[in-house]
Amino acid sequence: MSPRSDPKWLLERAHQWVRKQTVTRFMSLGSDTPNLVSRTRRLGNVAAPMRDGVRLMADVYLPNADPHGASAYPTVLIRLPYSKREAYCYMPAHGRFWAQRGYACVIQDVRGRGSSEGHFREYESEAQDGWDTLDWVAQQSWCNGSIGMVGESYYGSTQWAVAPLGHPSLKCLAPGDVDPDMYTAWRDGGAFCLGTAGIGTFEFDARRGTNPGRFDVWHLPLVSSDEAAGRRSAAYRALIEHPSRDGYWDEINGARHYEDIAVPMLHWGGWYDIHVNGTLNGWRNVRTLSRDARTRECQWLVMGGTDHELSPEFTGRIGRVPLAHHGFAHDRVREFFDYWLKGEANGYEQRPRVQYFTIGLNEWRAADDWPPPGTRIVDYYLGRCGLANSVSGDGTLGFEPRGDDPPDSYVYDPADPVAFWVGKDIWAGAKTMGTREEVERRRDVLAFTGAVLEADLTVTGPIVVELYAASTARDTDFTAALVDVFPDGGAQLVREGIVRGRYRESEREPHLLEPGRVYEYRIDLASTSYLFAKGHRLRVEISSSNFDRYDRNLNTGEPVGTSAAMVEASQTVLHDSGHPSRIRLPIAPE
Repeated sequence: MSPRSDPKWLLERAHQWVRKQTVTRFMSLGSDTPNLVSRTRRLGNVAAPMRDGVRLMADVYLPNADPHGASAYPTVLIRLPYSKREAYCYMPAHGRFWAQRGYACVIQDVRGRGSSEGHFREYESEAQDGWDTLDWVAQQSWCNGSIGMVGESYYGSTQWAVAPLGHPSLKCLAPGDVDPDMYTAWRDGGAFCLGTAGIGTFEFDARRGTNPGRFDVWHLPLVSSDEAAGRRSAAYRALIEHPSRDGYWDEINGARHYEDIAVPMLHWGGWYDIHVNGTLNGWRNVRTLSRDARTRECQWLVMGGTDHELSPEFTGRIGRVPLAHHGFAHDRVREFFDYWLKGEANGYEQRPRVQYFTIGLNEWRAADDWPPPGTRIVDYYLGRCGLANSVSGDGTLGFEPRGDDPPDSYVYDPADPVAFWVGKDIWAGAKTMGTREEVERRRDVLAFTGAVLEADLTVTGPIVVELYAASTARDTDFTAALVDVFPDGGAQLVREGIVRGRYRESEREPHLLEPGRVYEYRIDLASTSYLFAKGHRLRVEISSSNFDRYDRNLNTGEPVGTSAAMVEASQTVLHDSGHPSRIRLPIAPE
């Protein structure tokens, strides 16, 4: 039975629905804006014709009465596949939020979803339909010709699709929790993001969705998991059949021409979101590659202490760490829109280009770049005094390589992977991740732990593990996790990453391993801003699986996703003076 058909998992989904209803009520009662409109009106299921005759349906929210007598408003456009009225995304609350603040708000079902006509194919028509929708909105009597777009995840992607097109009415964008590069969004270090991309694509590849509880993450071969769950999905199969960055991904990413983007953007995300790198890279790429000098200066980045579902906004915690004085997306986007769509003199253009929240410190900080200027890299080297297998071993983290340390070894069995995420909601990872005890008891997990911290240590910026390792397999994975160890021994995930052996050199041209040969692997743990408190310890875990966040490497070297055959792999991790395996931690200036 799939963990997602378990009654506990279904109950959690119901609880998420209830929480979002609470947010719906909260957002509709805001009173933080002068001249707030107390009542709004909705035009339901308004049809926007596309160039091929297909009609996309939208709900339009408008101020019921404007204190200045206006009848045409700056307009906020949201294009999403999750349904404009489904409770999950609380779109009616979003519509009222913007209408109460003097905006028209258009919330549209994308092609083939909700009540819109046509056939849904992920990302395929969003540039064309986005342009046509902007044309239609700009011509409406309630729109004053200034349009901004906002939204997260897929409805962040609908913004990236139109960003380079130069529509004259599109004045600004605010994409959140999204990777504009769909290859890296769904393949991390070459490994397939099974628990998010796999299940999500299967679930949404239909007008009203498919039951994700039927998807068995353990099924092999991976390519037929859709049929095993009761429905063949061309979109899901395409993800499996294109494990390398080939022409398929080039076509999907065809509209992501950063050099052609000439619109101000507010990029926002969270440190426990699965698209941390995507958010940061999108901001960076527009800021450095746009041909328009003013556009390069008009890129802002906000990174909060959240995950994809913004679950800490409901729970007030990130794992064991309390979250206080946070405040995240909505008001920040409103101030951005007030400047670019309404022309309010709120000084937004003078704000620091980066705002980031430091977990544990419970403080927002600002910088003009990422990582913050003056950040220094501190290396912590892996070592051991005996054996580093499991947390019961004696793996160490220190400031110098260990000299002639013998290597550590373990056996990775794809039939028994590290299954930390199975049964948990990865999208809400800050809430569901739990502690690491079960993982760290395993003999196929190497645990390297540092000394007790004598003072607070704040890690802010990108984190990389440089690992020297060998395998008996033709292809295998190596994983790494940075962990915060509390004084009582409890351990909490900070960041994690993976590298698939065949993609260690290139995403486009896979190269299988030579068994027994030592390679240097670069494992990207993305970025964070996290305070390791005095009295805590740092720990680095090394293993070869992180299921079902990622698919299992079956160690055979066969084409990815097409076989059910698997073999065990004997893994060797070196950490001597000639092979200085280490984690590189960014320490920002105080």
